[in-house]
Amino acid sequence: MKLNCRNKIIVLLVLFVCQLSFSQKKDETIGTETVNVVKPYSPTISDAFKVKEMPSLDDTGNQPKETIKYSILSVPVASTFTPSKGKAEGVEKSKKERLFTNYATVGVGNYSTLNAELFVTQDLGNNDYVAGMFRHHSSQGGIKDVELNDEFYDTALNVGYGVNSRDITWNIDLGYQNQIYNWYGLPAEFGATIPDQRFDLVRGINPNHSYNTITAGGNIEFTESIFNKIAAKFTHFSDSFSSSENRFYLKPTFKVDVMEQSINTNVIVDHVSGSFENNYAHDNLAPVKYGYTNVGIEPSFVINENDWTLELGAGLFYSGGSENGSNKFYIYPKVNASYKLVGDLMIFYTGVNGSINQNSYADLVTENPFLSPTLNIRPTNNQYTVFAGLKGKLANNVNYNLTGSYLNEKDKALFKSNDYTEDASNENYAFGNSFGVVYQDIRTFRFYGELKADFSQNVTFGINGTFNSYKTDGALEAWNLPTIKLSSTLDVNITKQWYAGLNVFYVGERKDMQLNTSIVTNAAPITLKSYFDANAHLGYKFSERLTFFLKLNNIGNQAYEKWLNYPVQGFQVLGGANYKFDF
Repeated sequence: MKLNCRNKIIVLLVLFVCQLSFSQKKDETIGTETVNVVKPYSPTISDAFKVKEMPSLDDTGNQPKETIKYSILSVPVASTFTPSKGKAEGVEKSKKERLFTNYATVGVGNYSTLNAELFVTQDLGNNDYVAGMFRHHSSQGGIKDVELNDEFYDTALNVGYGVNSRDITWNIDLGYQNQIYNWYGLPAEFGATIPDQRFDLVRGINPNHSYNTITAGGNIEFTESIFNKIAAKFTHFSDSFSSSENRFYLKPTFKVDVMEQSINTNVIVDHVSGSFENNYAHDNLAPVKYGYTNVGIEPSFVINENDWTLELGAGLFYSGGSENGSNKFYIYPKVNASYKLVGDLMIFYTGVNGSINQNSYADLVTENPFLSPTLNIRPTNNQYTVFAGLKGKLANNVNYNLTGSYLNEKDKALFKSNDYTEDASNENYAFGNSFGVVYQDIRTFRFYGELKADFSQNVTFGINGTFNSYKTDGALEAWNLPTIKLSSTLDVNITKQWYAGLNVFYVGERKDMQLNTSIVTNAAPITLKSYFDANAHLGYKFSERLTFFLKLNNIGNQAYEKWLNYPVQGFQVLGGANYKFDF
């Protein structure tokens, strides 16, 4: 029989009461005691507290601090001690090299070479001075397998006067130069049409010709003036074939400040005029004359902003031809910018520039002295040159420069060998032994790289290279322009007395063309071989005044041709001395 829930509760309560009743002792007397309950204890959190680290003290029994005053009683003490004076530690100083204002140099070598220079200057007062220089370089020739006279002379004399003051600096110069050369470069196949008469024909050629140059010029620089500088020069150039040329050049430069920016302006006046007695065909009835005047203005201003430098400008030129009636206006850009990518370690630069270049007989002869006195002279229009590059430092003593550029030139002057005949009545320069000037439109892509290093105060090194790619109109070649040019130099101070240096260079292939019009054939371009040359020098400083030197040129003894049919001198030795002095 199952118990329901109610019955179960009743049974449990009965058992619990019985248990309590058996647990009490019946014989034990508890006693009576009165207990008064005032308030039940209810603990709270606020009754707990933290013992303070700095307990408060009852300082009623402490005495206040006494104020203590200090004083010093100064009593002099007699003393006989004398301290010794301090002495700076001595530093051994190197002897300062004395500077001299004058020098004389003389050197002699094989090929009967003579090289001499003399420079003198003298102060006339506190601010003015006078100076003079004499130079001479000559050789009696003797190039292997050359049939004509190949000697040359180059003599120059310059005098000047100048004033250096606080507000203005100016100088004037007068100069004279005489050059004697020979058209010794006969073609290799010369005389092929007249083998019986070749010997007499060669003996009848007088290849000698000379140039004379008279110059007068000056410069003025202002310290505080709207004009920064004024440069002027006049040149009269002539040769032994009645050719004559006058050139006047004036370039004032001034500066104007506008709104914290400086506007720099160049004004250029360049005039050249001259005449040749004959043209190359020798069929003219009157002298061949030429004359050009180029006048231009080039304003620009520079903005410097943090690591940026920006030059903005332009060039406006007028070119007038007095003989051919050609008058033209030209506008050229002049924009240059640079940005320091990594301080002085890497600087990016770019720009676009243009100009008109005045060609002259004197300048062309300086580059190639074997020209015929029958040239066509006119200016070159360099429409624009766009360039960009990086320069900076690889280390504190190593500098680099990398540049890529694109040039667009109109009427660029190029040297090209003259065609010839084997006629005994020809002029002495008309046997294939002279050069003319031709003008071509050329676009050039150029890459230039340079590295300079100063390994120490006694060792310096440099190397550079230029790589060109030319594009001309039609099938014409960029006559006598090399595609590659490399150069390197090394200078070493071996001891305080001895020093040495080495210079090597490489020139790539060039193109030229020459035709013997006595033979009716089509001429093809001629490729001139590339060449490598090495030069060295050694010096000994006998005293602060006297130095001996030895120079070695064309160490490889190569008879390479810088110009078509013109081999150079072989291995050359030049020894001499340099003496410095004061008056």
